[in-house]
Amino acid sequence: MRRLLALLLLLCATMGAQAGVMTQAALSKAFPSPLIVGDKDAELPVWPIFKQEMTSTELVGYVFESIDFVSLPGFAGAPINLLVAIDPKGTFIDVQVISHHEPVFLEGYGPQPLFNFVSQYKGLSLTQNISIETGTRKNAKMDGNNVRIDGVSKATASVRIINQTLLSSSLAVARKKLGFAGGHDPDQIARVKPELLERHTPAELFGKHLVTHLSLTNRDVEQAFAGTDGEGLDAEGSAAPDGMFIDLYTALVSVPSIGRNLLDGPSWDKLQGRLEKGDHAILVMWGGRFSITPEEFTAGTSPERLTLQQGGLPIEMRDLDLELRLADGTPIAPDTMKVFRVIAQSGLDLAKPLEFFVNIKREKGVVYPEIIRAAMPYRLSLPERFYDVPAGDDKTFASIWRSRLPELAVLGAALLLLAGLLAQQRWLTANARRFTIIRIAFLSFTLGFIGWYAQGQLSVVNMTGLLQALNDGRSLSFFLYDPMTVSLWAFVAVTFFVWGRATFCGWLCPFGALQELVARLARVLRVPQLRLRTPLDARLKRIKYLLLAAIVLSALFAPRITDSLVEIEPFKTAITLVFVRSWPFVVYAVGLVLASAFVYKFFCRYLCPFGAGLAVLGKLRLSKWLPRRAECGTPCQTCRHRCDYQAIRRDGAIDYDECFQCMDCVVIYHSDTQCAPRILQARRGLTIPVRAVSAGEAA
Repeated sequence: MRRLLALLLLLCATMGAQAGVMTQAALSKAFPSPLIVGDKDAELPVWPIFKQEMTSTELVGYVFESIDFVSLPGFAGAPINLLVAIDPKGTFIDVQVISHHEPVFLEGYGPQPLFNFVSQYKGLSLTQNISIETGTRKNAKMDGNNVRIDGVSKATASVRIINQTLLSSSLAVARKKLGFAGGHDPDQIARVKPELLERHTPAELFGKHLVTHLSLTNRDVEQAFAGTDGEGLDAEGSAAPDGMFIDLYTALVSVPSIGRNLLDGPSWDKLQGRLEKGDHAILVMWGGRFSITPEEFTAGTSPERLTLQQGGLPIEMRDLDLELRLADGTPIAPDTMKVFRVIAQSGLDLAKPLEFFVNIKREKGVVYPEIIRAAMPYRLSLPERFYDVPAGDDKTFASIWRSRLPELAVLGAALLLLAGLLAQQRWLTANARRFTIIRIAFLSFTLGFIGWYAQGQLSVVNMTGLLQALNDGRSLSFFLYDPMTVSLWAFVAVTFFVWGRATFCGWLCPFGALQELVARLARVLRVPQLRLRTPLDARLKRIKYLLLAAIVLSALFAPRITDSLVEIEPFKTAITLVFVRSWPFVVYAVGLVLASAFVYKFFCRYLCPFGAGLAVLGKLRLSKWLPRRAECGTPCQTCRHRCDYQAIRRDGAIDYDECFQCMDCVVIYHSDTQCAPRILQARRGLTIPVRAVSAGEAA
């Protein structure tokens, strides 16, 4: 089996990557008359879409496949391929799914939730800030330039990858064909260093350019309207050309070294209470005859007279409507001072200048006046010492890891506890009652927290995803969209060398924990237990290796059937979807759980392809670490008869490929009332020897 896997991995590295599959004929069916799909672009894999209007032909937009621009692997390791159509202004005309291998949308929820999800992009624009929320909303929710679309419960990683695939590929086309220069990954932006605090007086802040100043006289504004229909319409300004039109000060008060020096303590605390993680607050103070908030301004809304852009894309500012005080105790007067909030989802990048515009309009005429506008620009730049710039490979998965830090902390503590318990096996197994309590408690944690809550069920899908990614020459970064999976794999990879495959299968597999807890309950209820004869048990255990081989080969040479073959695992049904699935899958999963009540951990022992894969990798184990005596097997057969996994041979040796590290044999080994050699030696008053592990037994 080890040679087979090595050969398969070698084949993976020699096979090519995927590309788009659509043809002009197929696209013409997707976009029928009066639309016309033009010839594929010679330089970029896009097709123009035209519409015939009388004697003219109008460019409607461009259609393309996301996989031609972004090959970001999905949760199963294969990239999602989307058919995307955008108009010349960057608005999505349509988004459709061409192909995907996301497990939860194949036989879990089915494809409809995926289709519903991508349909929400229709009518949205690349110039908007699109974020994903999990809720019950059926349509996108607009909030100025920010749009929130509904995600899919228990498919967070998949929909984030789809969102990243769509936006990244669309921006690539927009930059080449539509002239877009803006747009960037919201998880690649610089962020405030919350721990950095410099003490300055307000005067020093001005001197260090931490507060931006813009001063416009009436003459400056008049020059902005020169040569337009608005020239000479400001009588008051013309009468006093050197008079102050606006004297404007702007500061990023969400930066501690600025905000905590400009505002008094209670005001700073109040401001922090109104900001979410990653939000920014901008303090604007002004004087002169022009006000940022005229009489018609409504508190809590976005100002029309002051706007913010970055990279050519608009970023919304919204009035916080807070009563704050400056450091000297001066109240922030709403007619001369305002604090505006920029939400985290806007993607404001502190490493780039903030581009502000003071918008001034003049009216010409009385009944239907003509509106003439001028925008007076200025910039605010934050010194580098106040922010962190992410590494070049800090993709959208970074935000997922940050959002799951509490869960990862709990998992990390549990893994450290487990490692400590297994390292102190003498203490762990010395008292049978204590061991049983600890094991049941940990298995309950594995099922409840790791499985049902944190969705940390490792699966053969992880293996097929790895093989398919290597097969197509793609990055393995898709694993990073699932922090729990990565963390568990890291722990399992280390423990392979110490304890072999059984650490995961015996302690950390949620479905395995479910089976064992059901089996323990069945024994309490006196459900008859069926123990298969040893030759039959040995033959049945080979099935899982055959299933693993079939799945691996399909992943490499027939990936379309892999999605069906991996359904041999009931993990998706029982753990990921908590039995909320179509009835055939629920019946199958429940049947396996019930089978474990009669035949101990039936699925794990005979059918689990993932367990078979771990058994192969478990060959990395460096020693046979479970203690044995010289009498084990000759003549004592106590442990062999009591091993529910039937993983102890007649000669007393443990078959580590089939051992699940339940440690019941170790409990017996240390028991004065269960271990026959111990009982015999105790009666004779002798010291009980422990057989040393020979060099030949090392893995």
